[in-house]
Amino acid sequence: QVQLVESGGGLVQAGGSLRLSCAASGGTFRTYVMGWFRQAPGKEREFVASITWSSGNTNYGDSVKGRFTISRDSAKNTVDLQMNSLKPEDTAIYYCASKRFVFSNWDQWGQGTQVTVSS
Repeated sequence: QVQLVESGGGLVQAGGSLRLSCAASGGTFRTYVMGWFRQAPGKEREFVASITWSSGNTNYGDSVKGRFTISRDSAKNTVDLQMNSLKPEDTAIYYCASKRFVFSNWDQWGQGTQVTVSS
């Protein structure tokens, strides 16, 4: 059973930076794709970024391109999201997610971590 635990959320001023981390356990992640999603109050869950564990290929949502960077550390089984130039509209609960293959559904989720960006 894959377990995902996020950390690193908090309160930051607009223009600032924050780094989220997701610790993954309970699986062999060679074929996995890891991702970050977010959900703001009253809004639908939004794709933020993903990374293929084996190749390191990345994808980003349009709203975060050029500001956020996803990375993984195979030795530590962690996936980080570096968030720069934060905006108030980035305020949301951020969730780590995983899927076993590129064309699978996202089926494992962390509990989420709150990110609040003040103006």
